Amino acid sequence: MMSPQELLEHFDKASLWSSSALSAPGFDLAAAYQQALAVRALRVARGEQPAGYKIGFTNRHIWQRYNVFAPIWGPVWRSSLYLCDGNGEIALDNTCQPRIEPEAVFCMRSTPPAGVTLEGLFHCLDWVAPGFEIVQSHQPEWKFAAPHAVADGALHASLLVGAGVPAHKLAGDAASLNKILSSARVTLTCGGRPVDQGTGANVLDGPLHALLHFLNELRACPGAPDLQAGDVVTTGTWTDAWPVAPGEQWKAAFDPPLADLTVRFT
Repeated sequence: MMSPQELLEHFDKASLWSSSALSAPGFDLAAAYQQALAVRALRVARGEQPAGYKIGFTNRHIWQRYNVFAPIWGPVWRSSLYLCDGNGEIALDNTCQPRIEPEAVFCMRSTPPAGVTLEGLFHCLDWVAPGFEIVQSHQPEWKFAAPHAVADGALHASLLVGAGVPAHKLAGDAASLNKILSSARVTLTCGGRPVDQGTGANVLDGPLHALLHFLNELRACPGAPDLQAGDVVTTGTWTDAWPVAPGEQWKAAFDPPLADLTVRFT
């Protein structure tokens, strides 16, 4: 089994793992999260700053395709977070087998209290925005089990976030916000060509539900840092994840209240 340092070297070099890299007996989700936290500690020690979290595999429609049947989570970094007004650019250097995912992104106004409900979580939100998460896999042909995806940085490469809207300007309570976001649709295009469509309900019945599920899982993981004010959390793709390449331009046309988002890859 690879050490945390070896994992980090693969991230830095964008190099594929061998098929036996994490084949040690007993390497389950609990072990994978501890491995991922060890990699996180190495990145912090060399000066990288966490910016929040990503939640993956909240879209049940893609579970069978990727052989992962429950959500996973991992860190987002200041160095992997890009903010824009609706048009962004991302370099794919040092990204391994990149794919694109249109998502809803939350920013936290405060740390949720223990035992928080969906309604309580709503009152801890600052804003919600459209996002593109660029995901990657260091495992050949995107073939993995859930523990391997967790150890692989939860497949996070970068996150582009568009213009945010204050959550409390959109809705007065959690149920209203969830209804707005879960019923919203997105059309994903590349170079003006339609590629896929999805809806906010695909992610555990709505992005706010995905956020609450993640928070409970985060707090059940020994050693995992809690959510903090200012953290961003991207809540999972509304469509499938699609391969991308330098020179391409992709657009996510969201229903209101999320604005459209465009990214060009270099």
